[in-house]
Amino acid sequence: MIDDPPLLTIAKTTPRPPADVVARFANTPTSFIVDALGGQGALDWRIKPITPLSMVGVALTCDNGPADNLALCAAVAQCQPGDVLMAATEGYSKAAVTGDLLLGIAKNRGAVGLVTDGMIRDKADILALGIPCFAMGITPDSPARNGPGTVGLPILCGGRTVGSGDIIIGDADGVVVIPYARIDETLQRLDAVRAAEAKMLANVRAGLKDVAFIDAILKGGRIHQVDI
Repeated sequence: MIDDPPLLTIAKTTPRPPADVVARFANTPTSFIVDALGGQGALDWRIKPITPLSMVGVALTCDNGPADNLALCAAVAQCQPGDVLMAATEGYSKAAVTGDLLLGIAKNRGAVGLVTDGMIRDKADILALGIPCFAMGITPDSPARNGPGTVGLPILCGGRTVGSGDIIIGDADGVVVIPYARIDETLQRLDAVRAAEAKMLANVRAGLKDVAFIDAILKGGRIHQVDI
């Protein structure tokens, strides 16, 4: 006979990058982060902002399973200032994983956002809270608190593996995950991305009409023109 699993499995420690390192990503568009990561890093496009607020913080993961939020409750009880609660639900859409009350407690503890591949509820009250919230959608149906679940362990959320200690950035376009092991690399590449974007933006605002790489292709002799 297989024993019942524990209600919660919780990591003893959570790696957290220094606050000054996290702050270096502030006010950076998610598109810049993706470019610095080599063209990827975003969660499923359906995970969109419920509140019109951007965020940057450190992932604290929890795996709830469908129609349950015991693990998220435990994560809120452990969250620290600067954390982003990452709540996996296996993409469940028939019940919310949280509403305004639990998120309010998280905000009081210093959490800077929530991301879930599931649903949330109490949108009006969450808007009033002023905490960034990203989800697949909204439903008033409520979850159970039965477990099993995990806190602090790697999760699959929005098509990507997310670990506690990863840096999470969210804006109007969606959510991007910077793996803990790639934080320094991403910062180094980000300087070049910012410089290139600033230069191109200045050129566009000055009246640029040419798409340089297309012009090179058109003049390179590797196109075939046809009469129609």
